[in-house]
Amino acid sequence: MIEVVVGLIIGLVLGLTGAGGSIFAVPLLLLATPMNPSDAMGMALGAVAVTALYATASQSINRKNSGILWTPAIILAASGALTAPLGKWASTLFTPHVLLAGFTCVAVLIAVRMWIQANRRPEETTSVRANDGDSDLTTPATMACKLSPTGQFLLRPKCISGLGVGGLAIGFASGLFGVGGGFLIIPLLLFLSQIAMRNAVATSLAIIAAVSSSGFASHLVLEYSNNQTFDWLNFIKLSGASLTAMFISQRISRAIAGPLLQKIFSVALVLVSVISILK
Repeated sequence: MIEVVVGLIIGLVLGLTGAGGSIFAVPLLLLATPMNPSDAMGMALGAVAVTALYATASQSINRKNSGILWTPAIILAASGALTAPLGKWASTLFTPHVLLAGFTCVAVLIAVRMWIQANRRPEETTSVRANDGDSDLTTPATMACKLSPTGQFLLRPKCISGLGVGGLAIGFASGLFGVGGGFLIIPLLLFLSQIAMRNAVATSLAIIAAVSSSGFASHLVLEYSNNQTFDWLNFIKLSGASLTAMFISQRISRAIAGPLLQKIFSVALVLVSVISILK
């Protein structure tokens, strides 16, 4: 039942923090199953893709203002989806040990960022992907672009190129390390635009869904092209548990999301990552 437990953790982390659930899933799968790093990353990407798709659809359908800024989301998602397969292919060039070492470095950096955010900007830790609609969400019409001379987000080269280049980097990292990319998407959106933290978090869901789906699809192509099989039964258990945890997160996020929870997640992330690479 390890896949069910890991799936629950994916949904909780994805819903209650600004980090992607796959960053926890990969080391846990490596510790508790005989999967190699590449398979664990592919499996985690798929579960994150399914959960992010559900959460994005849920926000869009059930809320008057989902907070998702669709213009930057589409640009980032499209560019990230292009390079996610390239990153997945690049991961085959490294040995499992090197790939896992790189993943662990990324995981530690994410954990450090989560801890710093909890200390310096504790109010931002309540802006999570499982939140209900909030009054401080900005609308797409008021989104600003720091690269634009006028400050408005317009379909001009500077604004589009900033998002496009960022999306290419996020997609490659997602495919290479099997992560959804949420830890990169949110800082990029906040750097390029003057939007509320809640908007950045909500928008990241749509981007994670597209980029993770692309990376997962490329993983399946590589698996079957090498005459290997994919464990669909465990994937269904992993994804089903993750969806369940996201559903639960949407109902409890206001009560438990905050700096303390984020610090607990960051410490746990470092521990499981270090233990997995030592193993």
